[in-house]
Amino acid sequence: MAKKQDSFYFDTFTSCAQYAVEASKLLSRCITGYDPENLRAMLDEMHEVEHAADRKKHDMMNVLAKAFITPIEREDIILLSQTLDEVVDKIEDVMLRLYCDNIRMIKPEMAAVVAVVCRCCDEMLLMIEDFRNFRHSKTLRERIIRINTMEEEADNLFIENMRALHVEETDPVSIIMWRDVYRYLEQCADACEHVADVCEKIVMSNT
Repeated sequence: MAKKQDSFYFDTFTSCAQYAVEASKLLSRCITGYDPENLRAMLDEMHEVEHAADRKKHDMMNVLAKAFITPIEREDIILLSQTLDEVVDKIEDVMLRLYCDNIRMIKPEMAAVVAVVCRCCDEMLLMIEDFRNFRHSKTLRERIIRINTMEEEADNLFIENMRALHVEETDPVSIIMWRDVYRYLEQCADACEHVADVCEKIVMSNT
């Protein structure tokens, strides 16, 4: 019974990471052939992904509240589930920004950042799958490092995009809108790194 209960937590972590991958791919699809008239429908689709991820997190919290023994500390389970959920939330926030600011055209520079976010989420899913066997995994540490490296890549793109925005753009309203979009995008990569940091902390505390 204990092993089945342990598996539930790791399975749920994996499901939450899969929702992050799904959200990142939806964002990528949104900006590829961007259609502002279809944005509301895509936002609804994104919200369904976010809502499903929330349900997974709440299911885990309900089981945790009744559990006597857990595979890792309760606080670590809560923290990891929260940081995984935050990734989906941050990706949804990007699409919300596009919708709320009524952005009609996508800047080409956005595609490179979204690509990094997608790679971050893909690697995060692999990391979470490895996390199930964190005491013996030979690849978990490498995946954490890769996510950290990708987050630095996103940081560099953010700096360059912000610089170009303020050098090349003359419309102050456009500057304000795109500054927000770039910030929200950069926070998606940050959120993936936070998940990696939590995994690393748990490994260090339990090995």
